[in-house]
Amino acid sequence: MRGPADMAELLPYLLGFFPDDSIVAVGLQGADLQQGGVIRVDIPEAPADWPRAAAETAALLVRLSEQRDHRPEQVLLYLCRDPEEGEARPVLGTLGPLAEALRTAFEAKGVGVKESLCVSGGRWWSFLCRREGCCEPSGNPVQQARGPGPVVAAATFAGLAPRGSRKAIAAGLAPLGEPAAGPQRLAIEQALRHRPLTGGEAARERAGELLDEVMAEFLAGAREVDERRTALLLLGLQDKLLRDRAAEYAESAELGAAQRLWRFLARRCVIPFDGYAAAPLTLLAWTSWLAGDLATARVVLGLVLRLDPDYLLAQLLHESLNGGLAPELLLEGVRAERARRAAAVNRTPRSGSGAGERRPRTGRRTLPGPLTAPQTPYDEEGAPPGPDEGREPGPVPGRSVRAGRPEAPGPLLPGPLLPVPLLPGRRLSARTRAAVRRRRRATEALPGPGSGLRAWGGAGHRCGARGTAARS
Repeated sequence: MRGPADMAELLPYLLGFFPDDSIVAVGLQGADLQQGGVIRVDIPEAPADWPRAAAETAALLVRLSEQRDHRPEQVLLYLCRDPEEGEARPVLGTLGPLAEALRTAFEAKGVGVKESLCVSGGRWWSFLCRREGCCEPSGNPVQQARGPGPVVAAATFAGLAPRGSRKAIAAGLAPLGEPAAGPQRLAIEQALRHRPLTGGEAARERAGELLDEVMAEFLAGAREVDERRTALLLLGLQDKLLRDRAAEYAESAELGAAQRLWRFLARRCVIPFDGYAAAPLTLLAWTSWLAGDLATARVVLGLVLRLDPDYLLAQLLHESLNGGLAPELLLEGVRAERARRAAAVNRTPRSGSGAGERRPRTGRRTLPGPLTAPQTPYDEEGAPPGPDEGREPGPVPGRSVRAGRPEAPGPLLPGPLLPVPLLPGRRLSARTRAAVRRRRRATEALPGPGSGLRAWGGAGHRCGARGTAARS
């Protein structure tokens, strides 16, 4: 990077999406200031919480950097918030105290702030600029008229491409709004009234058969399910064993269809049944991760953990993704369980034979591998618009008010984001499970270094050096 202009332009490529209402911190390591870890944290709504958020952000980045590689020498900071009424300048003034709190917090940790930017409404400003006449009051455009800079060109050449904004990804998964929500709400209510008082293995098997039936339709190109079967699937997926069985649709030939189905089901979790979305959204995050769409997986897992902070499978996937684990480690256990279940079905005696033998259970037991523990809004490239196209969305997942109570605030930041040992046959200790539950839902951490990205050299602020000097 040659200066703040490159820094602003590169932001969505660092995360894989355009952050909003976010603090982003990029650690710089070594004498050549190579990129280390990157974290993204929600900006707390209450300014009174900003000093604590700043202190915890600094502590988190330093702790993660020390765990994975080296302590950062300096840090790049972004404060991202779009204006509400089309004017970006007030955002700069509003977030000024937060920028100062972050600078103070990092310097208290012995980490200097190389640059601190406000990114808002497609423009950027530097919080460090003190030279009169250096920066335009209206800010500098993030997208240059001359086209992408060399840093963005290099990122694009490397195959990096932002997936849109975090808000846009979340909005694409919002529950259906009225009037489309009415028929689905009625179908869920009817399914609840007719649900057996006791479920058990037989009910799980019926739900599993329905899941296989609908997935076969989606593999053949279907893009929607009738309200009755949708309601039955949503109720069935609240059973964690059936949800784990659904996670077995994880092979490359199945991912596109699975993503369409999980997205479809998540949007049918209409108010007041929006809490049912945790299961299909977690499955959506899982298949997105397998498909290489880490940005969507991170955003969707954040939605799940706002809906249900104690949803353990989402917590474990979030920890694994943040810890830099490859999804193939989890996929091995899923494949083994799928093979075991298929073998059990094949051993089932035919009608009229094996009298007196007990029929093997075809329902799922708890996975012995990575998914032991009680999510993309994008389909495969070139797929036609789905049935939700043009429909009015409901509230964004995680933002609804249920039972008359707003979402309870959690801690601003998690404890250390250590990779969770999700290996076949291993169980998490009670201490580890408790630590996982304490993690904050609104934090993403990307491992580093290794990108080859370096900050510009020299000391001091250089707003005016719009990419003329310095190494990239």
